[in-house]
Amino acid sequence: MSPTTDVRPSWLAEEDCDLDAFRVLVERTTDADDYPYADAVERNVLFYDSDRLRSAVAAHELRHVQAELVRAFSEGPGVVVFRRAFPDPSVVARATAAFDALITAQRASGTVAGDHFAAPGANDRVWNALQKLAVHAPEAFADYYANDVIALVSQAWLGPGYQITSQINVVNPGGAAQSVHRDYHLGLLSNAVAATYPAHVHRLSPALTLQGAVAHCAMPVESGPTMYLPYSQTYEPGYLAWRLPDFQAYFESRHVQLPLAEGDAVFFNPALFHAAGTNRSSDIRRMANLLQVSSAFGRAMETVDRATVVNAVYPALLTRKAGGASVEWLDTVVAACAEGYPFPTNLDRDPPVGGLAPPSQADLVRRALREEWTADALREALNAGAERRTS
Repeated sequence: MSPTTDVRPSWLAEEDCDLDAFRVLVERTTDADDYPYADAVERNVLFYDSDRLRSAVAAHELRHVQAELVRAFSEGPGVVVFRRAFPDPSVVARATAAFDALITAQRASGTVAGDHFAAPGANDRVWNALQKLAVHAPEAFADYYANDVIALVSQAWLGPGYQITSQINVVNPGGAAQSVHRDYHLGLLSNAVAATYPAHVHRLSPALTLQGAVAHCAMPVESGPTMYLPYSQTYEPGYLAWRLPDFQAYFESRHVQLPLAEGDAVFFNPALFHAAGTNRSSDIRRMANLLQVSSAFGRAMETVDRATVVNAVYPALLTRKAGGASVEWLDTVVAACAEGYPFPTNLDRDPPVGGLAPPSQADLVRRALREEWTADALREALNAGAERRTS
């Protein structure tokens, strides 16, 4: 095949975002016959009875169940609900009590947690709730994360060795909806930065994480459960489309919301267009434990102390800059020695206030070069940044 006959683009741009093409993909109907393990289809979303799945796994049908879930996330609606994922209500209740205690302590300390897609302080947000729950209530943590549905769906999408992180989000009565978005990784980058990644990375990004949420209270629609747009994860330029006004308006007119019971769990492809809804109730503090499960492969092969590398090389970069080295030349060296990605970080100390992500180590080094900081000033800034990122 000649290069000119390859119809898949190597790069994507906002100009590639076509609402009519998007509509063709999302205006489909989920056929229950395609998903034999599902118990129901409601508003295009698949619903599974968790006890039935447990029985299927016990009957040595694990791979068939997991294959169906993979199809649901990839080419299907992109979102599934597991009824009674936590069959013992006391397990959820104990975790809820611990999360409430963490929120109370956070408020008492005066901490206002930032939010990726809502104004700081609009919701109660507990970052790194996984670690905080483990330290605060280790027995409750063990019972909670022994959940077999979380393991089943995580292994189905990501394989073994996955890593779980967790954030508690409480939308209080009157709390406004989030803006529609896609999620980590590419979903937290600006369009300008996302467009610098080749198209195959846009296709890969959703396979690196899985998004989930456990309902920690009853969530009728008036409490504002998450809004989803089934099949939107199938649109390749979607990481560049979700900020565009016509796509946002389409989401507002077509999204679905589904009531959840305490102990239900929802999992969805991170490329699915979604947003937390407005809590129009007068008395429901809508609490969800947001789960982000990451692939084991999202890391380098060697451990490198990049701060040490940067501190060693920075004086040479200053010398080369003074000698006339171009910005492009300097940037290329910075990319080789500094951490270019702002995550993982401690979002309590290094919150996404004023943007979707804090500055990366490489951003800091580039600023130092622009402003011609001394080596000592950069070293102090790197140390402060490293301290902010520790949990």
